[in-house]
Amino acid sequence: MEDMNRNLSQLRLVMKKYEQTLNYLFSQLPMYQRIGPKAFKKDLNNIILLTNALDKPQTKFPSIHIAGTNGKGSTAFTIAAMFQANGYNTGLYTSPHYKDFRERIRVNGIYVPQHFVIEFVETNKALFEEIKPSFFEISVAMAFSWFARKKVDIAVIETGLGGRLDSTNIVNPLLSIITNISYDHQNFLGDTLPLIAGEKAGIIKPDTPVVIGETHPETKPVFEQMAQKQNAPIYFADQFVEVSQKLQTLEHTVFDVSQNGQPWFQDLKVNLHGIFQQKNLVTALAGMSILEIYHPEFQIEKVGIQAGLEHLKQITQYIGRWQVLQKDPVVLCDSAHNERGLQIVTDELRKMDYGQLHCVLGFVNDKKLDKALAFFPQDARYYFAKADIPRGLDAKILQEEANKFGLKGKAYASVKGALNAAKRAAKSEDLIFVGGSVFTVAEVV
Repeated sequence: MEDMNRNLSQLRLVMKKYEQTLNYLFSQLPMYQRIGPKAFKKDLNNIILLTNALDKPQTKFPSIHIAGTNGKGSTAFTIAAMFQANGYNTGLYTSPHYKDFRERIRVNGIYVPQHFVIEFVETNKALFEEIKPSFFEISVAMAFSWFARKKVDIAVIETGLGGRLDSTNIVNPLLSIITNISYDHQNFLGDTLPLIAGEKAGIIKPDTPVVIGETHPETKPVFEQMAQKQNAPIYFADQFVEVSQKLQTLEHTVFDVSQNGQPWFQDLKVNLHGIFQQKNLVTALAGMSILEIYHPEFQIEKVGIQAGLEHLKQITQYIGRWQVLQKDPVVLCDSAHNERGLQIVTDELRKMDYGQLHCVLGFVNDKKLDKALAFFPQDARYYFAKADIPRGLDAKILQEEANKFGLKGKAYASVKGALNAAKRAAKSEDLIFVGGSVFTVAEVV
C-alpha cells in the first residue's frame, strides 16, 4: 500500500510538472495555431541556433521529409505504418496536435513521454530565453532530440507551413515528398499555385530523390526546375503507381494497385476512407518504392506493407481524419480546413447513404469562408460553434455567413454543445459530421 501511494504521488507530481511545462510553452511562446500570423517566423535562424546548441540532433537519424497543401499528414502516417509493420524503429513528427501536445512526436505510435517534455524544457529554458524561438521551433527541436535519443531507424517528418522556410527544413532526408499543391496560407506562401509550389519545392535537397504526388500543369515546371537545380532525381507518383478502388466501408477501403502497369497488390485493405486517401496511398507507395531503389538497406516486404495499411490507425494512433466516433447514429469527424480539403470531404459526404445529414461546423477567424461554405449542401441541418481557441470564429458570425449560402441552423456556445444538440435531433439512420477546422475536431475526438 505504501508503494502504491508513493507511485500515485510521483504520478501526480509528473502530471503537475507536465501541465506547468505546457503552460510555459503555450503562454510565453507564440503558437501559430492559436494566435495566427504573429507566430510565423520567416527564416531558419532560430531553429539552426537551437539545434546547433543541442548538438544537431537532426543529423543523427535518417529521415523522410513531407510537404504539401493537403494529404501530407495522411501520407506521413501511411509511410510510418508501413515502416513500423516492417519492424523498423519509426519516428513520426506531425502537426498540429488535437488534444495532447505529445501527439506531435511519436516513436512506433507511442507519444513522447511527459517526463521527456518536462526534462527538455527545464534543461533548455535558458537557451529558449536567449534565442526566443517560436512554439513550433521548440516542438521541432524536441522531436529531433527525442528521435536521436531513441535511435530511430527512420523518422517521417511532416512540415508545418510551406517548406522552404519551415523549421523542419534543416533535415537532410533520404527522400523528399510533396503531396499536392492547393490554395492555403496565401498570406505566407503566395496567391498563385506556382508561387505556393515554389515554397513547397524548398524541401528538395541536392542529389536527393523527390516524389511529387500529383502532376499539375501549373506546378510541374516549378518542381522540375528546382529538381534540376539541385540535381535531384524527380518522380511523379501518379505516373507510375495506379490504384483502383474496389470496396469501401466506414473505416476501410480496398484497392488493387499496379506499378508501371504491372500488378503490385490485389485486395489491399487500407484503414482509411475516401477518394482523397486514394491519392495519398499512391504517393506513399511511390515513396516507399523510390526509397528502396536509392536505399536498398531498407527491406520493405509486401506482407509488412499490407499489415501496416490494414491496421494503420491502431499502430500509429492516427486520429482526426475521417474518424468514426460512434455508429448509432454515425458520428464522424474530419479536420480538413482548406478549400481543396473541404471540397473533397463534402463530396465524400454526398456519396454516403443516410436519412438526414447534420453538420457541426466551426472555423478559425482568418479562413476565407466564402470558398469554404460554398461546398456544403443546403439540405443539411447546421449547428454552428466557436472552437475554444483565440482564433476561433464567433458562432453567430459563422451562422450569418452560412445563411448567405443557404446553410440554415443555430449557433451554439461550444462545439460539444452543438454536437449534443445534433445527437438529440438525429435519428439512428442519420449522419452527423463534425468539421471545419482542426480545433473543432480536437474538441470531440
